[in-house]
Amino acid sequence: MLRNFLKPVYAHCDLPCGIYETDTMTHATATCAKMVEKILSYGEIDSTEKNNNFIRAIQIKEEHAQKVKDQLYILWSDYFKPEHLEKFPNLHTIFWQTVKQASAVKQHVSEEECQKLTVMVEKIAAMFADSKK
Repeated sequence: MLRNFLKPVYAHCDLPCGIYETDTMTHATATCAKMVEKILSYGEIDSTEKNNNFIRAIQIKEEHAQKVKDQLYILWSDYFKPEHLEKFPNLHTIFWQTVKQASAVKQHVSEEECQKLTVMVEKIAAMFADSKK
């Protein structure tokens, strides 16, 4: 029965193990967007409970935006090799801009900034998938 729930997964380490994935950064990006949605929904902070949830949502957004950056750096530096530049000549620019966008998500409480990051991470995930063909 457990076999029905199993799917191939990709992870990474600095060995290097040769196993990489983009699900973690995709999930972290979605978490940032959800936290921004929650933060904006709180309105006036008129109770300790609301203040506590507001602070926790900010902290979660910060942690997940940093996780996006960390995952990008690992994929960029460990997975992609010089030979990938032939297929993706703008690889370095795309990664650099996406890391900068993750920083913008950390700096602002903005649905627009989260949406930009989502699109950029999706582009990198597509590049990663295409590189494996």
